Amino acid sequence: MESMKRRQFLEGIAAGVLAEAALPLVSCVRATASAKKADAESIAIYPKKEGTAMPEVRIEYLHPKEIEERMGACPTLFQPLGTVEWHGKHNWVGVDALKAHALCVQAAQRGGGLVAPPVYGGVGGLDQPHTFVMEPENSLGGVYVRPWVEKLCSEAVRQGFKAVIILTGHYGAGQQMIVRELAVRMSRLLGVPILGTPEYVLALDEGYSGDHAAWGETSLMMHLYPGSVDLSRLGEAPHQGVGGRDPKLYATAADGKRLADRIVERLARLAARMPQWDGATLDRFIAAEGALVDRQIRLAAETGKAWEGWRKIGDGKTITPYGQALAEERFEEIAQIAANL
Repeated sequence: MESMKRRQFLEGIAAGVLAEAALPLVSCVRATASAKKADAESIAIYPKKEGTAMPEVRIEYLHPKEIEERMGACPTLFQPLGTVEWHGKHNWVGVDALKAHALCVQAAQRGGGLVAPPVYGGVGGLDQPHTFVMEPENSLGGVYVRPWVEKLCSEAVRQGFKAVIILTGHYGAGQQMIVRELAVRMSRLLGVPILGTPEYVLALDEGYSGDHAAWGETSLMMHLYPGSVDLSRLGEAPHQGVGGRDPKLYATAADGKRLADRIVERLARLAARMPQWDGATLDRFIAAEGALVDRQIRLAAETGKAWEGWRKIGDGKTITPYGQALAEERFEEIAQIAANL
């Protein structure tokens, strides 16, 4: 049995980040119980087509001609991943997939590419109500998730996409390692760059180290899906199924926008650049991402602790440069990060 549970790990990260005073505290913006629920027409990332220049990038809403035009401009496919899982009394249970999908939509609108429908179903999940656990929390076998996402990658390439970005909003240790490892392997097999990553590692330098239904995820939902968060449903801390900085005290839409802007900026840059990489750049990318996930898997095997590869994530320096290094294609720095885990 793993000695450190996910909630304990995330709370430890949050404590470390808070102690370093890495973030200014913004006054809390609270949604009331009477706040109108967000729907597809009221969410900022899905503007109405009439009277707006923002393109529709959700592939399921496009006609064949529109798909071909978008692919001709930028042949990158975003594949969001998530699950149905308890995210506190204040959040929707679809947080993981919803935030990943929203971030992908914004990135595609800015940098190009198309967004596939999100996949609901991941590795692990909290032992809380309304949580669908498809595979054990720290499983690295990936009996369901791995082959399904591998097939989605194969189909994307068969359809003519030249790059795939798999963004997982659900990030137990097993989920993260499986997604990154399969992306590395499919990059080799298919000969195109495939990135598999959780969203939070693209914003480590913004003080977001990942959490569960706490400051980070709640702030993102407040920004991406206005009206979806109801902080009035939370009582006194500790909150059921919440791991990290108290969302009732710290979560704000302003922080959510700051985190989203950083993540989207980097995703958009990658979406535009990845289809253009030559063979040498692809090899460097595969070597770097492979080194990172191999090191995480090795540490998990050696210690028997699935989260061991993340033990330095709260120090503000070891893993923090990852997002910028990835976006700027400084892949040798990622390999060095892996060596220092």
